[in-house]
Amino acid sequence: MRQGSLAVVDTERAIKLGTLFVVEARLRTMLHWIFSLLTGSLLNPFFYLASLGIGVGTFINSRAGSGGVDGVKYIVFLAPALLASVAIQDFMGEVTFPVLQGFKWEKLFFAMNATPLSGRQIALGTYFSAMLRTVGSVLIYFAVLVGFKAVHPAQAWPMMLTSLFAAACFAAIMLAAAAATENDDLFLNLMGRLLIMPLFLFSGTFYPLTSMPIPLQAIGWISPLWHATEIGRWVSYGHSIPGTMIAIHFIYLTVLLVVGLLWAFNRFEYRLSK
Repeated sequence: MRQGSLAVVDTERAIKLGTLFVVEARLRTMLHWIFSLLTGSLLNPFFYLASLGIGVGTFINSRAGSGGVDGVKYIVFLAPALLASVAIQDFMGEVTFPVLQGFKWEKLFFAMNATPLSGRQIALGTYFSAMLRTVGSVLIYFAVLVGFKAVHPAQAWPMMLTSLFAAACFAAIMLAAAAATENDDLFLNLMGRLLIMPLFLFSGTFYPLTSMPIPLQAIGWISPLWHATEIGRWVSYGHSIPGTMIAIHFIYLTVLLVVGLLWAFNRFEYRLSK
């Protein structure tokens, strides 16, 4: 006869639905910060678009003539990059800090793993909860873009899907990298100085990538943000892209997704087995 916790825990159900239990735990934690999350998701796009899209955009449009940038107003050119950027940054934040917390700061993942939950379920639960949080941010950001007339909702709504897809692909790599991190101070410094800023500045966010020297363009070529931005501009206002390049964008991002998740599963299972 089962004794202790096994008498009240449905082990088979826990094993079957383990990923969903981790998602639920992460979402319950996020609810404690729901006001801050919603406020940030609403105010960030408002101020970005007011300063860059309208302020700087008015100057750029006046200098560039009626064609603006890439044949459209600057705020229209900027919108896909900003949406992809917020998706990537929010998703990345939710798969790095919680992972460091789970393995190093509070060791929550070891407590989870002491139950029937596996390392793969913990990894997927963390990943999917981050995805749900990012979906909310993208929806709010897109609504603000519509309010600023930066996108036409009937035409540009697939841009939300492409931004989420790119964010999910890059976040898979970051999930694995965070799980493999032993020195969290070094990891956070490198992520801030050598990843986030170059990603934002050299991915064709504020100007066409082709306007930069070739060595700097190379940063964009490997940047998930550039691939997401190019697809987003194609979806949003018909930015001209050869069919071959569209395929390359999706293939590159898909490779990141597959490699990242496989690496993450390996790292989670390895660290939780030690």
